Order: sequence, then C-alpha cells, then structure tokens
Amino acid sequence: MYSTRVSRRVNAPRAAVYRALLDADAIARWRVPAGMTSHVHAFDPREGGTFRVSLTYDDPAGTGKSAAHTDTYEGHFSRLVPDEQVTEVFAFETADPGFSGTMTMTTTLTDADGATDVLIVHAGIPDDVPAADNELGTRMALANLARLVEADERPGGENAQPG
Repeated sequence: MYSTRVSRRVNAPRAAVYRALLDADAIARWRVPAGMTSHVHAFDPREGGTFRVSLTYDDPAGTGKSAAHTDTYEGHFSRLVPDEQVTEVFAFETADPGFSGTMTMTTTLTDADGATDVLIVHAGIPDDVPAADNELGTRMALANLARLVEADERPGGENAQPG
C-alpha cells in the first residue's frame, strides 16, 4: 500500500469547487481520466452517505480491475467540511487481491489569490495499482474539474445570473 499527492490551481472560488466534489452529475463529467467513460450508480453526498461509480475503458484493450474493461469502486463519505475538505473511503469491486483494500481520498481546498488550490491525497492504494497511473489519472481528473468549474464561473456559464 502507498500514497500519492496531486495538486492543481483552479480559477474558481472554493464554494464552486466544493459543489463539484459533491454533485453526481459533475462527478460523472470530471472524475474520469481521458479514454474512459463514467457511470455514477449511487451517490449520497453527506457524511456517511455512500457512492458507487464505474469507469469503463473506451478502448476494448483496456484492462479493468473489476471486470474486463471496467473499474468499479464503492465507498462512503467519511468527512465533509463545507468549502474546505471532502474525505472518501472506498474500495475497488474486485476478486483480485492485488487490487483489494480500503483506500482513502482526501480532497482539500485552500484559497490562492482569487483561485482555489486543490490537493488530492490518496492513501492505502494497493501496490498492484501503478503509482504513475494513479497520479496521471488524478491529474487528468483535476484538469477536467478545472475546465468544468472555470467554465461555470465565466459570464454565460451554468452559474451565470440573468442580467
């Protein structure tokens, strides 16, 4: 088991980023690496609330941890601090002991010159999950998150108010 830390500055307020961490539709759009599609099966965004998400490789040659081409994970929200932090505890649905085990992902938001620094720390990652893959997938997801919330904060974005 090991841990990774990946961060990115997002040009949006912490509240907007926090909302995207707890919205099932947003999760399906941003928390998916390139070359995969996401399906949110269940999502209850409160402390103790559960979630279940599948990521499926677009390329049929992609090898999944849960099924032939899919990684499915389920877990719960263990800690929510509004506009500051989300902690999730989850595990892959797998019979392979190399991918088994409970992981913790803590996303911390801090103010940064009118933007938000987002830090994701994964702890307890199974050794058979390559660290480089975890870090690359997290960087891709954070880039998606930035595109999503930055677009929403621009004039005419989803959160724009009528004039």
